[in-house]
Amino acid sequence: MPGKNLFKRVFLFYYEGFKSMTLGKRLWLIILIKLFVMFAILKLFFFPNFLKSKFDTDKKRGDYVIEQLTTPKNINND
Repeated sequence: MPGKNLFKRVFLFYYEGFKSMTLGKRLWLIILIKLFVMFAILKLFFFPNFLKSKFDTDKKRGDYVIEQLTTPKNINND
């Protein structure tokens, strides 16, 4: 399959490129730390599990989500 060879060549292109960079490893470390902070730390403090704290069962959570998605909102401020 020619597509498989293409993915391997692209991967090796980037792998060799970053391996030969002098700042490459340090930059990837900074990127990984930043991603960890964004997805792990910020989620814990700023995005609490709203559904789990308000509803006891998966059925109640699912019903609430369906209701929120299917109930039209009145956007006119009359």
